[in-house]
Amino acid sequence: ALYQAVMEREEEAAAVPIDEFSKLRITGVWTILLSIQWSESWIIGLLAFHAVCFLLTLITVKFYKFQIAHFLFMIVLVYCAEYINEMAALNWRSFSTHQYFDSNGMFISLVFSTPLLLNTMIIVIVWVYRTLAEMTELKSLKQRRKANKEKENKAA
Repeated sequence: ALYQAVMEREEEAAAVPIDEFSKLRITGVWTILLSIQWSESWIIGLLAFHAVCFLLTLITVKFYKFQIAHFLFMIVLVYCAEYINEMAALNWRSFSTHQYFDSNGMFISLVFSTPLLLNTMIIVIVWVYRTLAEMTELKSLKQRRKANKEKENKAA
């Protein structure tokens, strides 16, 4: 029974793919990140794109309409990630040295969608903070008006 359990574990481990670049078994997020060849020019370009998106997220905090457009642009990109993954899987030889684009979409989810979703979460947090600040200001203004009305009624 012990021998059979060990053999089943070895078969399961053999079914886990080995990355060609790092020679690691792909068992989770960390091994996927370690298996990426970060020096490829298109990956550097993708990282630069994410840096620009993050800077735009920070810069647009004071420009509400532009921030909405930036938010929607990132959401549309995340929505299209599956189609981007399919196209990249078909054409990976034209821009990459390794096939990163698996059918489950793990790679594109990690290096493309996750940073975009983190940016959108920052924007939503800013919006919630602004809304709470506006509500607090509105409530204090309402209390001041009520106090002024009471003073006017006492004076009359």
